[in-house]
Amino acid sequence: MRTALFAAMLLCPLASAAPAVAQSKVNIEQNFADSLAALPKEELAVSGGFYVPAYSSVAMSQGKLRVDFSVTLSVHNASESQPLVLKRIAYFDTAGKQVETYLKAPVALKPLATVSIFIPTDDVRGGTGANFIVDWGATGEITEPVVEALMVGGIANAHYAFISQGRPTRTATRK
Repeated sequence: MRTALFAAMLLCPLASAAPAVAQSKVNIEQNFADSLAALPKEELAVSGGFYVPAYSSVAMSQGKLRVDFSVTLSVHNASESQPLVLKRIAYFDTAGKQVETYLKAPVALKPLATVSIFIPTDDVRGGTGANFIVDWGATGEITEPVVEALMVGGIANAHYAFISQGRPTRTATRK
């Protein structure tokens, strides 16, 4: 009895928490100021892009049930020495229509730093085939960034979490 009461007291603040809000007005420059560096003045000699599958909803039980997931996109600069310039982070729905864009202008990510985008469970605009496109650049040779989406959700007592790794769509070097 005491354990159940203690657990209820711990969970009570969670029950009254405000629902998550879509990050349509994400300000990466403000939210991740400590992760950002000044944009390099040199021309970007290397550029690339990633396609990242994301699942804000998944069909289950022979397609009769839909389970909604929160999605966290993380973009990691895997270089220990060079800044990574993020040129575009865009979110698309199942039909390929752009739902959201998260950069007004390019930003530079410090070595080994990360930025992320959170899409709450109740934002199902992406649907079962949602995805992100992340375009990046650098002034010279750089370790390819790591781009992943983490989906978390559940129904009743079952909880699920899985990661979708970004797939490079292109890498180009200017000579």
